[in-house]
Amino acid sequence: MDNLALINSVLINIALATILVPFAGAILTACLPQQWAKWSCTFFSLLATLGTVLLAYAYLSGGKVDVTFDLIHYGDMALFGLTIDRISTLIAFAVVFLGLLVSIYSTGYLTLGNREHPHEGTNRYYALLLVFIGAMAGLVLSSTLLGQLFFFEITGGCSWGLIGYYQSQKSLRSALKALLVTHVAAIGLYLAAAVLLVNTGTFALTALAQLDHTTKVMVFGGILFAAWGKSAQLPLHIWLPDAMEAPTPVSSYLHAASMVKVGVYIFARAIYSAGDVPQIIGTVGMVMAVITLIYGFFMYLPQKDMKRLLAYSTITQLSYIFFALSLAIYGSKLAFDGGIAYIFNHAFAKSLFFLVAGALSYSCGTRMLPKLKGIMGKMPLLGVGFCVAALAITGVPPFNGFFSKFPIFAAGFSLSHEHWLLIPLLVLALIESVASFGWFLYWFGQTVPGKPSEEVASAKPLPLAMQGVLVVLVVMSVCSSFIAVAWLG
Repeated sequence: MDNLALINSVLINIALATILVPFAGAILTACLPQQWAKWSCTFFSLLATLGTVLLAYAYLSGGKVDVTFDLIHYGDMALFGLTIDRISTLIAFAVVFLGLLVSIYSTGYLTLGNREHPHEGTNRYYALLLVFIGAMAGLVLSSTLLGQLFFFEITGGCSWGLIGYYQSQKSLRSALKALLVTHVAAIGLYLAAAVLLVNTGTFALTALAQLDHTTKVMVFGGILFAAWGKSAQLPLHIWLPDAMEAPTPVSSYLHAASMVKVGVYIFARAIYSAGDVPQIIGTVGMVMAVITLIYGFFMYLPQKDMKRLLAYSTITQLSYIFFALSLAIYGSKLAFDGGIAYIFNHAFAKSLFFLVAGALSYSCGTRMLPKLKGIMGKMPLLGVGFCVAALAITGVPPFNGFFSKFPIFAAGFSLSHEHWLLIPLLVLALIESVASFGWFLYWFGQTVPGKPSEEVASAKPLPLAMQGVLVVLVVMSVCSSFIAVAWLG
């Protein structure tokens, strides 16, 4: 018993430190001289990453026993707490570690040597990035709807500050659009939290299991609406393509590990905590996911700007996660684990793709695909990164995307004999998957091989910080699936 109490004490202290260290670092970073800000940000994000590793190690040492700590109460009402389990530890590592990689990458990208955006990174940028990392860690580890809502709003504020970072009229409009749309979506989470409190007397996510059928529909409807807004699903998707006005490292973090992953994560956490979820929620989730999937595919076909193409690709990828989680409502553990693995794996592959785009704009002064030709001959690392990211995103083995998509389709077809609606939805998803592979293959052929274009031929070398991050992400785009399987299994 003493040993268990010790382990629990270690877990809670590490988890709190992982959340609070980035916030403390943000305050210090904001006050330091500008030339020290980037190193301060990198140092504190490294500490937070080590915190997630230690948290996972302590959880593993304790026999991977799920624990929940209620930290702040009002009477018998749980206001804020932490959940340490296989899901939160895995996703916390992803969001914080990618924050570290983005911080390191930014030290090379945000310089006067950037051909597209010559600019020295400010204290404001690095402080907001740290707050973003801390808020994501807090949301992932939170055990209450109120805690999730608190960090949900902080991520919205951070995205506003970072999308509008360059202070141009276009970037400020895009930042405001992102803030407003996601804040409207938050109404769903406010509603869900209020209904949960009125019916159970607590904000704890575990209390979802106590609700009757009708009340669960209301609560999950609110959560699903909030999730749609954060994860840019129809009809609340309009903010995401315009968010490309942010610096590319920010775009990478928004699309891969932070902002858009908030939606799918809170939906997954609610499903995991609630026990039985009304199947109407699963049906609505699957239908809307496939509609968004098809819409996103047709929208990224005409894109020539690499970042905007990847933005619409992100919308489709998140639709796959919503589809998987909605399948899980029908009782498929395979689909649920596939959805969680998808959140984890997609984070590294999409980060790689965005940071390749950022590297091209840094070196070549453009990210317009028709102007990029012969990347492999001039910049082999970027050519390999483009290839690996494209294959991973489209689900080609042995890259991590395959091990995310396969369980989803396997779970869907295994349930299809009981639910006929799944057949046309799965067929449409398969068509989109094959078509997106063909489209990315087309652009690979147009940009990577061949004689370098004028822009590529005149490309300047990448800083070592940017190169190192790209190498790590190439490796993780292969290895992350094995980490996810081992941890979730």
